[in-house]
Amino acid sequence: MKLLHTMLRVRDLEKSLAFYCGFIGLHEVRRTPVGDEATLVFLTDEEELYFVELTYNHDNPDYTLGDQYGHLAFGTPDLDAVEAEVKRRGWEYWPSRPELKSRYLFVCDPDGYDVEIIETKERG
Repeated sequence: MKLLHTMLRVRDLEKSLAFYCGFIGLHEVRRTPVGDEATLVFLTDEEELYFVELTYNHDNPDYTLGDQYGHLAFGTPDLDAVEAEVKRRGWEYWPSRPELKSRYLFVCDPDGYDVEIIETKERG
């Protein structure tokens, strides 16, 4: 089996698209209306290896995060540049712990979901 996508319910579709497309670097590949009830927007990375489904419920976007949610993780070869951009935008974030071998930071998306950004090594 292969993981196909992760679904997140979002309160403000435009803010979420700005975060996941404008900041994370995903792009929209499909938008599907579900009657008058909801809109599903599928995002992916450059290689289309992984998909994120943003679900916006038109009639009731007021819901709370579940207590079983972990986080999404994205990789970048330049964590310093990402951290500088997060600071520029004035977003709260949590850097990696110095005693750990990996470098990462956590930032929240517009709905409060944790997003981990991990520094990856360039393969060369």
